[in-house]
Amino acid sequence: MGDRWRVEVDRSVCIGSGMCIGSAPNDFKLDAGRQSHPTTGETDASDAILEAAESCPVEAISIVDAASGATVFPPD
Repeated sequence: MGDRWRVEVDRSVCIGSGMCIGSAPNDFKLDAGRQSHPTTGETDASDAILEAAESCPVEAISIVDAASGATVFPPD
């Protein structure tokens, strides 16, 4: 079994650029207010989600290891 992540979007920071959807279209969506949010609360670790977090122009996406609570992104 692989790693599981909790993915969160700080909606007070999100500008709705859609970069996350371009990187991981199955894992993020924009709501009617053009704010991003993950499609699930917990998901399998994936390069696409990490790429989405890394490419967010305002660093609104954070990733935490679901089992340990350790921060995956952003790095310390």
